[in-house]
Amino acid sequence: MQAYLIDPAQAQVSEVDISHGLADIQALIGFDTVESDEISQAGDRLYFDESCFIRQIPGAGRFQFGSLAPIAGRAVVLREAQGAYLAPHMSLDDLRAKLKFMS
Repeated sequence: MQAYLIDPAQAQVSEVDISHGLADIQALIGFDTVESDEISQAGDRLYFDESCFIRQIPGAGRFQFGSLAPIAGRAVVLREAQGAYLAPHMSLDDLRAKLKFMS
């Protein structure tokens, strides 16, 4: 299924394909400790490293989505419904419009 990968080190967002759910999310963000926040009423969620707020990751970059606290490192956007991962409801352009990359 389609998902979005946010890479603040490169200041870019790209479409990626996920077929193994959580295992793919962990591989994409680079950590096994995964946390998420709901970012739309349609069930879109932002998945990121649970320790991103305290972990020192040289060169990882940071970004902010809306009013959420800045997140260090990569993140994935997917929709979750009834325990299943689905393609995001939000468009790639809508996501990009709500992101702020930080130096």
